[in-house]
Amino acid sequence: MSDTTTAPTSLPENFYPPFLSDVAKTRLPSPIRSLLPLEATPGILSLLAGKPNPTTFPFTSFSFTASAPPSEGGEGGEEDIALTLSGAELAAALQYGPTGGMAPLVDWLVELQHTVHGRTRGEGWTLSVGSGSQDLLSKAIIALLNPGDAVLVQSPVYAGVIPLFHSLHCDQIEVDADADGISTVSLRAILEDWPAGKPKPRVLYTIPYGGNPTGATATLDRRREVLQLAREHDFLIMEDDPYFYLFYGSGERAPSYFAMERADASCAGHPVGRVLRFDSISKILSAGMRIGFVTGPAPLVRAIDAHTATANLQPASLTQAVALKLLAAWGHDGFLRHTRGVSAFYRAKRDVFEAAMQRHLAGLAEWASPQAGLFFWFKLLLPDGGDSAQLVRTEAFERGVLALPGTVFLPNGRTTAYVRAAFSLLTAEEVDEALKRLRETVLAVRAAS
Repeated sequence: MSDTTTAPTSLPENFYPPFLSDVAKTRLPSPIRSLLPLEATPGILSLLAGKPNPTTFPFTSFSFTASAPPSEGGEGGEEDIALTLSGAELAAALQYGPTGGMAPLVDWLVELQHTVHGRTRGEGWTLSVGSGSQDLLSKAIIALLNPGDAVLVQSPVYAGVIPLFHSLHCDQIEVDADADGISTVSLRAILEDWPAGKPKPRVLYTIPYGGNPTGATATLDRRREVLQLAREHDFLIMEDDPYFYLFYGSGERAPSYFAMERADASCAGHPVGRVLRFDSISKILSAGMRIGFVTGPAPLVRAIDAHTATANLQPASLTQAVALKLLAAWGHDGFLRHTRGVSAFYRAKRDVFEAAMQRHLAGLAEWASPQAGLFFWFKLLLPDGGDSAQLVRTEAFERGVLALPGTVFLPNGRTTAYVRAAFSLLTAEEVDEALKRLRETVLAVRAAS
């Protein structure tokens, strides 16, 4: 690792316009929200925004309890802690707020990125809060891609982004992935064999930890080569990382792309600013709160904020205030202890599921053990290669078990024998029964062929 005390060189602002879509470059600013920061000017009397008068709001306080984070030794925390929003905190929670998130929450998350990824202010990046990482992903895709553009996607890919790329009629270039994450052999071959005269893709989309659907986590060597290829072939990395805090693999974990472009020795001497990182609290605090955050080059984050300002104005103030109240009470150390407890919980869930896989699907399926996330990705050994879609949607469903056929994770929708199964909710008994039913389904299909 290089010396992280020396500030890196950042790519200049004028580097980014070629990466922005026509929509992003021509989007008009919100006439009201672009002026809102001026309300903080000392002595100003603002007649600007149509904010409702808070005296008309019927809420006088919000109180909730939350678990204390585990202790340093990993034991359960103390008794639940009681937290209340009132006064100025409640007033801010009930009112319109900044487009990119409440300033205290943004500051807390910026410090988290420093603590976890070693990135500090003044390196050309900024952070913005959104209504879940899916909200931010959709806006980033619109900000970076024009209709018909080619985009590199780790494949199999998160099913939720396929419609986003498809709606822009993007040419989704599938980069193979395996148990070690995205294949740099595949990525290099695509880029080096790219047709002359055709613009190369400006963006790579990847999920480096516990990839959805494969559960694969990219190795350190793979990440280093991806960063090298990004510099060689001039593309940005969309690092979608909702499972970063659900890593439970053995051995030392690889750093994020966001951290690596700052600190890894292989990146020494290169400017930072090719990574647009997406985080989420959905898997670690609450899915229903709909809070995610994007971190990356300021010009790109500003383009996302400009979309928010004209689409949904801001992420919900109340859920931000609830999250901030809890996170401030825990502190960064407490938050990280909590995430380690969550990871341990899902490690146990994985082990239960894999044991049931061994009992019921050994010889009938092939899989690699996930190192992070909530999913098993396995290939059913069906006659003639097989198609899992028919089996999952009809025969398996009729026997009382439901999963996702692998075809929904392939941009071109081709047939595949792969299946994605989520192990996050079912009890050990339910897992055993579900995989028993799946075994019976596979045996019946094989017998009928």
